Amino acid sequence: MAEKSEKDQTKEEATAPAEPVKSDPGPEVIEIRPMAVKAKMRKRHWGVSVSFLLVVILPLLLIGYYMFERATEQYGSVAGFSVRKEEMGGAAEMLGGLSQFMGGGAGGGEADMLYAFIQSQNLVSVVDDNLDLRSHYSEPYERDPIFAFKPDGTVEDLVEYWQRIVKVSFDQTTGLVNLRVVAFSPEMAQEVANEIIAQSQLLVNELNATARSDALRYAEEDLAESLARLKSAREALVRFRTRTQIVDPESDLRSRMGVLASLQQQLAQALIDYDLVSQDTSPSDPRIVQAQRRIDVIRDRIAAERRTFSTEEPDSEVEGYPELLAEYEGLAVEREFAEQGYAAALANLDIARANAARQSRYLATYIRPTLPQKSEYPQRVMILGLAALFLFLSWVITALMFYAFRDRK
Repeated sequence: MAEKSEKDQTKEEATAPAEPVKSDPGPEVIEIRPMAVKAKMRKRHWGVSVSFLLVVILPLLLIGYYMFERATEQYGSVAGFSVRKEEMGGAAEMLGGLSQFMGGGAGGGEADMLYAFIQSQNLVSVVDDNLDLRSHYSEPYERDPIFAFKPDGTVEDLVEYWQRIVKVSFDQTTGLVNLRVVAFSPEMAQEVANEIIAQSQLLVNELNATARSDALRYAEEDLAESLARLKSAREALVRFRTRTQIVDPESDLRSRMGVLASLQQQLAQALIDYDLVSQDTSPSDPRIVQAQRRIDVIRDRIAAERRTFSTEEPDSEVEGYPELLAEYEGLAVEREFAEQGYAAALANLDIARANAARQSRYLATYIRPTLPQKSEYPQRVMILGLAALFLFLSWVITALMFYAFRDRK
């Protein structure tokens, strides 16, 4: 039994599950992903590259070739001028600024007018007739059709081309006009600039002549009107004196006042004489009657004189002094104003004649047209840089829009 038990026990130990044996884990193993596959050009990559070449590189090469191989050398002439006015002074200021009335004051309208004139068709036609712009600017057309003028272009085309070769800048605050003329030869650029200044001077001279003639004409018309007014006022005063037989109502009134004062003194003396006589005689005494008659006559005379000072009688043809004085004062005031207006108009005419003999506006050239020594145009580097930037931005925007539309499908 003991052996069996041992055998059974041995059997049970053999059949029993074995206990796990603890072992050393060792170093940790890290799995490494396989290496990426080598990149390959796909169809879309080829499309982007080809589009970059077509949209950016190829046009840029063509522009560079044209700018450095075909574009004709151009030269720029610089000039600067402004319109100035002669300062008025002396008699014009003493007469209350009559020169301002004649257009002698300051103003910037002439510079604005000159700025518009330089860009006008009239100036382009005149310069073309004098310097033959078409022949010069169309000469390199076969080689350089972009920067040259088309030989059979119309005058409107020439005016449009003029905006490219003539650059004008105007400062409103200072009135300075800066001019830059571009041509295919230095001499032509300088000649065109000189011709522009010469034609501008002619325009300023025409403005001077027009202003002087207008001021002189207006001054003469004002003088004629003031003279006619003065004659009318004097004739009215003469008619008044002829009708009333009074040269000066004020002087006549003073003399009549003297007569009235004398009559009043005589009346006072007559009253005194009457009182002296009446004290010693009866009322029927001839001396008293004579004294009373003298008193009555003097009083009637005083009353008649006073009536002429007050107003006219209803049935009398003689006007009263108040009406005569009012009429005379009105005529005298009208004559005085007419004389003052005539004096002012005469002084204005003298100033207009003095200004007509001198130039009130003139073209002040502070930079004479320069003769360029080297070619500055066309500005090849700047044009290439701007073209590269524009082409690159166009290509980027187009590519982004293409992929954006494609991803939405």
